[in-house]
Amino acid sequence: MTYDRLVCANCAAPVSEGRCPVCRANRERLQQQGFLGGLNGLNPMALIALLVMLIAAVALLAHQTV
Repeated sequence: MTYDRLVCANCAAPVSEGRCPVCRANRERLQQQGFLGGLNGLNPMALIALLVMLIAAVALLAHQTV
């Protein structure tokens, strides 16, 4: 989930539009700290691909130890 899908409780507008001071402050805070840590730039398909690669690597390591 990215911050552009969040809705402000103060003005009921998307936070990404920054219509009120609360929206603008939260948008700035989320941009500075990076929403979801370092994964904020990845789309869901990229995350799935990353997960599949991780599972394959673990399976390969488990197979080599047997």
